[in-house]
Amino acid sequence: MGGKITYFFLATVLVLVFGVVGLEGVLLLLTGEPAAMGMGAVAFVLPCIGAWFLWHNTRFARDAHRLAHALEAEGGLPVDELKRTPGGRIDRDAADAVFARRQAETEDAPGDWRTWFRLAVAYHDARDTQRARKAMQRAIALHNGGAT
Repeated sequence: MGGKITYFFLATVLVLVFGVVGLEGVLLLLTGEPAAMGMGAVAFVLPCIGAWFLWHNTRFARDAHRLAHALEAEGGLPVDELKRTPGGRIDRDAADAVFARRQAETEDAPGDWRTWFRLAVAYHDARDTQRARKAMQRAIALHNGGAT
């Protein structure tokens, strides 16, 4: 729950910053000076791009959370069976072993969103965030009825 509160707080602050920067962009556009108008156009466009990224990340997090709840209701969430170092970090060898098992499961059932979800968790545990995100996007697409 603390993660959600932090996310929404930071997202709200970011939206406020977008608003301030966008307003400054509009004010610069209204000056009539070519250099200021150029900076104003950039200052107006950047919050739009930032808002687009924020929307897509929020939608991704919401969809991944929805899948986690669906998998939990089925009793299929992956169990945290990984050994950890005294500092609390996941042991790399243990993560690699679980990853190999999850990858084999996904290769056996490539059309099942559940295996892709568990593979995404295994990628995350192995500290491969980019592949974890792609696997989760695949799981979301499969759950929503599409194939990516």
